[in-house]
Amino acid sequence: MTALQREKQEQRVQVSGVERLNLRIASMINHPIAQLQRWVTIHRLDTDGDREWDEVMGMLAETVGLHMTYNDADGSVTVRWERSDVDEQPEEIGDVFAHEPPAPF
Repeated sequence: MTALQREKQEQRVQVSGVERLNLRIASMINHPIAQLQRWVTIHRLDTDGDREWDEVMGMLAETVGLHMTYNDADGSVTVRWERSDVDEQPEEIGDVFAHEPPAPF
C-alpha cells in the first residue's frame, strides 16, 4: 500500500448509523416531489439498526409540524407536513425582472 493510499484511508470519515439514516430521510423529505405532495413514506432498511431507527423516529415525532403514521403492514412510516409560510411563492414573479432591458436577440 502506497503512502497516498494510506493517507486516503486515514482521511475517510466514518458516518454513524443515525447520521446515515438522518441523511437518507432528509434527502427523501427534500426531494421536489415530496415537497409538492408534502408527504413521504420512509421504509426501514435491513441496515437500519433498532437503536438508530428508534432515535430518528423519536426526533421526527418531536418535530413541530410533522404528522407521522406508522404503517403496520410493512413497518414503514408516512410523514406529512403542512405548507409553511416559507413555502409561499410570490404571486407575480415576472415583476422581479421588470427593470431588466429586453434581450438583444
